[in-house]
Amino acid sequence: MTDASALPYRPCVGVMLINGEGGIFAGRRIDTAAPAWQMPQGGIDAGESPRQAALRELREETGLTEDLVEFVAEAPDWVTYDLPPDLLGRVWGGRFRGQKQRWFLFRFTGRDDQVNIAAEHPEFSEWRWIGADEMLEAIVPFKRAVYEQVVAAFRPHLP
Repeated sequence: MTDASALPYRPCVGVMLINGEGGIFAGRRIDTAAPAWQMPQGGIDAGESPRQAALRELREETGLTEDLVEFVAEAPDWVTYDLPPDLLGRVWGGRFRGQKQRWFLFRFTGRDDQVNIAAEHPEFSEWRWIGADEMLEAIVPFKRAVYEQVVAAFRPHLP
């Protein structure tokens, strides 16, 4: 059994991408049979700022480039979550207890047909635009508190 308290959090970013109607991009995770939907997110590479990481993760997971989005806001604080016991020691080589995430809100200025989730290492099997409340219901339970904080931080920018 891995002692979670002895492990650090993985530095990570998340992106809430909204369209012109205020819908939030949600991708269905490709690595689970459960209907697990989430927003784009991923680790921060060495030498990369959180905002640079957010734009890179968005490009890698959705195919959207920086010219197709506009920056709206950055969440004021890092948020953390711990992995559930059944995942602890199994993901990220067992090196992390969970993630500490910096979240960014971007507005999509392109067309839906420019979204391309068929990446080199795809994360999502399908995607759609959903409302904030539906996003909170669709996320896996151990990330729900993070998503509640993210939605609260960006609520002034949502319809």
